[in-house]
Amino acid sequence: MTSPQSRRWLLIAATLLAGCTSANSSNTARTAKEQLLISNSVDQALSRVDFRPFRDQSVYLEEKYLDCVDKNYIVASLRHRLLRDGALLADKADAAQVIVEVRSGGVGTDTSQTFIGTPEVAMPGPLPLAVPEVRLVTRSQQTATAKIGIVAYDARTHAVLGEGGLTLARSDDNNWFVLGVGPFQKGSVRDEVSQSLSFDAPANELPRTVDLQRPADANSTQITSEPGGTSILR
Repeated sequence: MTSPQSRRWLLIAATLLAGCTSANSSNTARTAKEQLLISNSVDQALSRVDFRPFRDQSVYLEEKYLDCVDKNYIVASLRHRLLRDGALLADKADAAQVIVEVRSGGVGTDTSQTFIGTPEVAMPGPLPLAVPEVRLVTRSQQTATAKIGIVAYDARTHAVLGEGGLTLARSDDNNWFVLGVGPFQKGSVRDEVSQSLSFDAPANELPRTVDLQRPADANSTQITSEPGGTSILR
């Protein structure tokens, strides 16, 4: 039987040894990975568009036909690329020489998961038996696709400038698990983050797939399509 003094020391020791820790954390409604996947696919798609024919031209970007997730990022990226290639952005269509209309054909993500192993199996009977799922190798994949259409026309005559076109790109993020160990990551998002890549790819890295040209009353420089879909300056 312990004495009151001993019980008091035991109570003090228990109080000192006992601990309580709590931590609060929260996540955004959309994960950073999803947003990076979409922005990466948008960047790839827009890198295939050459706005150099509009150098020194007043351009109004018409966005009313663009209806998709991350619309603001697409619009801002288009404005950036127009400015980078020498266009002069107009606040109103009436003040522009060229109107560039942009539309979305699909901007979003998809997910899939596959594994090598045995699925969970339930065996009925007097003594039901369940065989647990065993995953030897698992792959989870999330992809993002951006399909963007662009057409340009003369603000005064409404004559189309070039054929315009569609540009499509896809980004991906793959995670592998081997016997529960992982993830071993691979994909365009991982490459972009780990290598600290610039969003603006060099103009000569990707083929030009959208056909645009200057207004008729400007100089004669234009973009024409060559076999294979690559556009070159004339």
